[in-house]
Amino acid sequence: MIMKTDELDYVLPEELIAQQPAKNRGRCRLLVLDRQTGRMTDSCFADISEFLRPGDCLVLNDTRVLPARFFARRATGGKLEGLFLLQQDNGLWQVMLKGLGRVKEGEQIRLKNVKGGDFCVAQVLEKKANGKCLLKIEPPLLSCDSKTRGPAEKTLKLIGFPPLPPYIRRDMDLQQAARDKIRYQTVYAKYPGAVAAPTAGLHFTKKLLEKLKEQGVLFAYVTLAVGEGTFRPVTTETLEAHHIHEEQFSINKKNASIINRTRQNAGRIIAVGTTSVRVLETTVANGVVSAAAGSTDLFIKPGHKFKIVDAMVTNFHLPRSTLIALVAAFAGLDTILAAYAHAISRRYRFYSYGDAMLII
Repeated sequence: MIMKTDELDYVLPEELIAQQPAKNRGRCRLLVLDRQTGRMTDSCFADISEFLRPGDCLVLNDTRVLPARFFARRATGGKLEGLFLLQQDNGLWQVMLKGLGRVKEGEQIRLKNVKGGDFCVAQVLEKKANGKCLLKIEPPLLSCDSKTRGPAEKTLKLIGFPPLPPYIRRDMDLQQAARDKIRYQTVYAKYPGAVAAPTAGLHFTKKLLEKLKEQGVLFAYVTLAVGEGTFRPVTTETLEAHHIHEEQFSINKKNASIINRTRQNAGRIIAVGTTSVRVLETTVANGVVSAAAGSTDLFIKPGHKFKIVDAMVTNFHLPRSTLIALVAAFAGLDTILAAYAHAISRRYRFYSYGDAMLII
């Protein structure tokens, strides 16, 4: 099935792109979409229990978001903004760097601490495509010993900000960063490694999770380290020509067993977020999910036959993205575009800090 990328396009008023999360988790709006009939119900996320049944299983992505966004400056004083992607076995950092075109290979830049002062020097070793490069963290300029700047996670705590997507406008505001650090993280986040949040899970509170457990809803956890490619628009003419990003994932025997028992007992498997969908559809065979770990480049687009996912909790996604392609594969393109039009007409808030959908 060849699909034109512009079929995934829609027009969104800029003011509907959420710049802040809802004042309280769970108090965002929830659009419930029946993918069989196209019926839509406007609700509140805190009332999601009304649409779930005892024996259903919510599959949550328990990855933890790193404070991966950082700021730097050139010796000339030019400002740079970076996104940490991963630390290689040799200690080098893979990063994305805004303004990389002005920077030369071999040049030293100064990474700033969260208060704006110089923290340490990094050498740009290799420039790659799409604004990516390799950084070698050098001995620091100020009081920062080798133990502090060793593992990337420790360093990022001192220099990093929440890695919000570019459509959420932020600067080096420490008070705002402190709020984002809490809200751009699920309440059940556990394993660090993501450079973007599994945003469908941001709406759950601990109180709501307990309520659902008391209702008889089951929970299983997968881990997928969300990468920077998750927000990248598709620029090719067709979806088939787009090369999707890889992401690291894992699911253990205990959680695979919970999912499989749910299916055996006729419960629904409800993936919370597109990341959970990718893990489930990667690890299922003959209706059974297996414990596994590795990387997935599974591209779910219209024409995909879902093997294990019965329902999905998700946010509203960018046009011409792999994420809207995934939900269109699940509910049908026309049905999804109709739901998005409904949400726009009723002033729902879109994208990472926006409102949610439950597709059943």
